[in-house]
Amino acid sequence: MTPLASYACLPEQSRGRRHAEPPLPAHATSVRNPHQRDRDRIVHSTAFRRLVYKTQVFLNHEGDLFRTRMTHSLEVAQLGRSIARALGLNEDLVEAIALAHDLGHTPFGHAGQDALNECMAEHGGFEHNLQSLRVVDELEERYPSFNGLNLSFETREGILKHCSRRNAELLEQQDPGGVASRFLQGTHPSLEAQLCNLADAIAYNAHDIDDGVRSGLLTLEQLQEVSLFARFHAQTVAEFPGLASRRQLFETIRRMLSEQVYDVISATRAALQRVAPRHVDEVRRSEPLVRFSPSMHAESQALKSFLFRNLYRHPQVMQNTDGARTMVQDLFAAYVEQPEEMPTAYAQRPNRQRAVADYLAGMTDRFASREHARLKLGSDTH
Repeated sequence: MTPLASYACLPEQSRGRRHAEPPLPAHATSVRNPHQRDRDRIVHSTAFRRLVYKTQVFLNHEGDLFRTRMTHSLEVAQLGRSIARALGLNEDLVEAIALAHDLGHTPFGHAGQDALNECMAEHGGFEHNLQSLRVVDELEERYPSFNGLNLSFETREGILKHCSRRNAELLEQQDPGGVASRFLQGTHPSLEAQLCNLADAIAYNAHDIDDGVRSGLLTLEQLQEVSLFARFHAQTVAEFPGLASRRQLFETIRRMLSEQVYDVISATRAALQRVAPRHVDEVRRSEPLVRFSPSMHAESQALKSFLFRNLYRHPQVMQNTDGARTMVQDLFAAYVEQPEEMPTAYAQRPNRQRAVADYLAGMTDRFASREHARLKLGSDTH
């Protein structure tokens, strides 16, 4: 196995877990390091299994081949591991962060999240990144001695990639010097966490092109206005004239992904050479170091803007997400009014609105739809 770079998160130097656990026997420690154990705990969690029935862009029932939160998380992990290996970073930590980064997402994608945030506006709001941390810190119920999964500091740091100042202050009160400190001090997370953030963007830009064309909402002709796509599509057509359109699309996306991965590796290596961090703590005190080159960053942003205009805001997508937003709002109001309709563990919690938000956020698309129908909350459109 290739040794990790000095600026990587070294497993033997982990800052540990929130709750003390009995030391592992020597043979177990030699087989699995702390970040491998984090990954395994995430994969076996209930929240991870639910991701297979949570919307990415297209609602779960709309087709079997569209991405879900789970397939998206797996793609982020694959891209992240490839880049981490080239940079001498901790692949196991990257994989753990990637697999857990969307555990707090609501059903129905960003529409569900926005609706739940509106419902919680007077009760602390709702942030899916903060919810992902709540899942692994509090909401999973697997162990006799503590709530949550008791993951390492490094994995939890990567999961919390965004956080409002208000929530960071609340977290800091509960866990001084913990994962929220950087949002108050203006420092940055580990390279592994930075990498997962960028791999997330690379993955969803690529797979949303695929899903958009598969759905019929995007065409290859439309995509010619995106320079990153048009360049590699032209290469594919020139090299393989007469290739069927689906294969053209797959080959174009494959080349796009490869180019972005190599660009990140090259630009990040240059930044690391210039800054020369010797330890992960120096990484945290420096500027963000995992990056695209300026030209690739511009092309990536142009692709993101194109997808926002032509896919995420497409009338058909908006019609479905408007219905999903209404469903989340209906369910929230019903559970606040009738908490007995929730499982006892949620119904008996003193903070009713947060209990309802936790329950709703944990739902899959289809379970939320069934609950909406069971409670007779209106004509379901899903």
